[in-house]
Amino acid sequence: MIILVTGGARSGKSTFAEKLCMSRSSEAIYMATAQPYDQEMTDRIAAHRSQREDGAYLWHTIEEPLEVAETLNGLMEATLPVPTILLDCLTLWLSNVLMAKENEGPEAIMEEIDRLVRSVAAYPGLMILVTNEVGDGIVPEYRLGRIYRDYAGILNQRMAAISKEVFLVTAGIAIELKSKEYKV
Repeated sequence: MIILVTGGARSGKSTFAEKLCMSRSSEAIYMATAQPYDQEMTDRIAAHRSQREDGAYLWHTIEEPLEVAETLNGLMEATLPVPTILLDCLTLWLSNVLMAKENEGPEAIMEEIDRLVRSVAAYPGLMILVTNEVGDGIVPEYRLGRIYRDYAGILNQRMAAISKEVFLVTAGIAIELKSKEYKV
C-alpha cells in the first residue's frame, strides 16, 4: 500500500509520516534522499539520523539521493517479506535528479520520474512517501525554479494517483485528501 504525505516546508509532514509509519509497522526502512551540500544540511542530516537512532522505534536507514528506483527494486528482490519503507523526500530526490541530469534535457528527467513511479507502484509492501507541495507560491523568477516546480507538480500528481491514501499536512495538522477526492 502506498501512502503519500505532502505539505509545505516545516509543515510537520515528516513528523506525521514517521508517526503514521510507527502506527502501522513495528520497524521500517527510512530511505533518506538528502545530500549534505553545506554545513547546515550536514547538521540537519546528523540531527535526523540521531533522532531516529535514539528513539524506541526500529529504523533501518538507507541514504540514497539518486538511485531510489534501483534501491526499491533491490529490496523487492532480496527481502521477504518486504520491509515497510518511509521515503523522505520525493522533492529532494527530484532536485538531486535535476542537478545530475539538467544538461540531458526533459526526456531524461521524465524517464527518471517514470522509473521511480513504476518502482513505487510495484512495491508490494507498505510505503509512505513524503513530498513538498511547491506549487502554492509565486511563479519562480528563475528558469530552473520554474522547471523544478513543474516537475514536482507532475511527480506529486503521479504519486498521488497510485497512492491509496494521500495526506496534506499544514501547521502540523494532517488532512486525508484521497477519501475527499471529487471525481469529474
